[in-house]
Amino acid sequence: MIIVIDEKQKVELEEGSNGWDLAKELGLTGPDQALAVSVNGTTYDLTHILQDGDQVKFWDFASKEGKEVFWHTSAHILAQAILRIWPEAKPTIGPPIENGFYYDFANLKISDADFPKIEKEMKKICKENHRPQREVLENKAAAIEAFKGNPYKCHLIEGFPAEEEVSAYRQGEFYDLCRGPHLSTLSKVKALKVLKTSGAYWLGDSQNEMLTRVYAITFPNKEELQTYLHRLEEAKKRDHKIIGPKLDLFSLREEAPGMPFIHHKGMHVWNTLIDFWRELHSKNQYEEIKTPIMMTRDLWETSGHWTNYRENMFTSTIEEREFAIKPMNCPGCILYYARDVRSYRELPLRIGEIGLVHRYEPSGALSGLFRVRSFHQDDAHIFMKPDDIENEIVGVLNLVEEIYGAFGLEYFFELSTRPESGTIGTDEDWETATQGLQRALDRTERKYTINEGDGAFYGPKIDLHIRDALGRTWQCGTIQLDMALPERFDIHYTAADGTRPRPIMIHRAIFGSMERFFGILIEHFSGRFPLWLSPLHVRVVTVADRHADHAYEVKRKLSAAGLICDVDDSSESVGKKIRSAQLSQINYMLTVGDTEAENGTASLRTRDNVVHREIQLDQFIQALVKERSSRSLESPYAKNA
Repeated sequence: MIIVIDEKQKVELEEGSNGWDLAKELGLTGPDQALAVSVNGTTYDLTHILQDGDQVKFWDFASKEGKEVFWHTSAHILAQAILRIWPEAKPTIGPPIENGFYYDFANLKISDADFPKIEKEMKKICKENHRPQREVLENKAAAIEAFKGNPYKCHLIEGFPAEEEVSAYRQGEFYDLCRGPHLSTLSKVKALKVLKTSGAYWLGDSQNEMLTRVYAITFPNKEELQTYLHRLEEAKKRDHKIIGPKLDLFSLREEAPGMPFIHHKGMHVWNTLIDFWRELHSKNQYEEIKTPIMMTRDLWETSGHWTNYRENMFTSTIEEREFAIKPMNCPGCILYYARDVRSYRELPLRIGEIGLVHRYEPSGALSGLFRVRSFHQDDAHIFMKPDDIENEIVGVLNLVEEIYGAFGLEYFFELSTRPESGTIGTDEDWETATQGLQRALDRTERKYTINEGDGAFYGPKIDLHIRDALGRTWQCGTIQLDMALPERFDIHYTAADGTRPRPIMIHRAIFGSMERFFGILIEHFSGRFPLWLSPLHVRVVTVADRHADHAYEVKRKLSAAGLICDVDDSSESVGKKIRSAQLSQINYMLTVGDTEAENGTASLRTRDNVVHREIQLDQFIQALVKERSSRSLESPYAKNA
């Protein structure tokens, strides 16, 4: 039989061969290779029997799909180890997550002190080299009988649709309810680490009992584990939840859970980001609007949010009418578009809004600025004709490059195409939309991957991923083509021939959540903002009380040039004052003593402790004004003179 690898490669195998046979034929036997096999678009274990003409792709550890299989199998290794040590524990669910996996257990109490023995048992299981075996149970009743000793598994089974196939996996003595797929052998797991434990409600419902959640991570080699652990340590040092309050940028309070307080210094960074956004959007001919934060239930029913997103919305009843605080800006923008009869001459129409939205998140899911209930989204919606798609996407991609580049962030794109089912719009609509996105990406020669079938039900999309200073990736912005809302809201434009077609709509955010992007920047820069973002550019430090007059004169000159400056004329030693300024991540310190007061100068030191001794103030001010206006990421005083 012939197996199709790609357009250029086909392999002949004997009848009855499986994915592992093909992997061996291709030499893909390394611990990070051929972790699972995609056959005609569906992922399976390597034990899956191949058929003539199958189109096959292998998932390795570098792929998202490969990591999910690797880490889901590893979750079973964790559960098996814990049951060997604590046989009375009840395993519940154990999914892969962005980095590693977790498993929730009932009837288990452990601490960090238990991690070494869990790791030792996990390593022992890997060396035993069990080969996970998938078993299909006859029906739900048979599945409940098989797991009758575990009420949590039985509860899950009872919730399965009657027609759904129920499967389980066996590795050694361990047997677990699972859809799979899994690794062909546990020996592929070469390095592992138990990371932390926490409490978690069963099924995420605070009305249910609290379980013990154990987090861990595994890799196909020790080097990747060491790299990850090093990155984890660096991430702890950069944690925005610690740095932000320490630098007086923001705080979180129980009186408003998940709704950040941005402080005075944080507002300087915030407003600088928004000013930058406005400057670029004005240059690119966007109209900026502001829409109401609360609108009626009727609107959200029209948009579909009331039916599909109701549990994530905050609602209220006023004068016997139901309202919802907006979770998204799109419907308000469409009302703005629909206020006038639109002509094709007005299109493409670009409308931007930094809108405050609210979404309910369980308290256990809240995390600093990264996961909040109240945030600002830098939305823009572009209404256009079908033949505008390519040019408009190119314009957005250029804007993305300008914005992310200003922060020194690497970025890449992911194009998500039409799902197999549940979509709206014609085949022609989808083809036009998808090809428009792909041509724009190709035209700009930007790196992107294709995520088949992961588009929204209303259109294809481009997700914007950034990579920070630690190499971590974040999905911030998105560019989505929407064929649903123009239909739901029955909006049109008048074409040149007098007909009234619907516009195609782009949803587009680049920062995404402003709060989340702020948090990412804090960690990316480790609180050491470049001058153009910094909330305090310069601190003038006095050597003695008699130098205060000169210090305040220096401050006056800096302030007159638009630089943010303060004076430390406290009675502390110069060394302590400098150290305090450096810990506060102030970009520059100017020390003034007898010589500086006499010469009308100052001695310069950077937060990186680069010393420049006596400098002329006018030259220093000119250099800083240039550094700030150019949005430079490098200081002209980064090296000794």
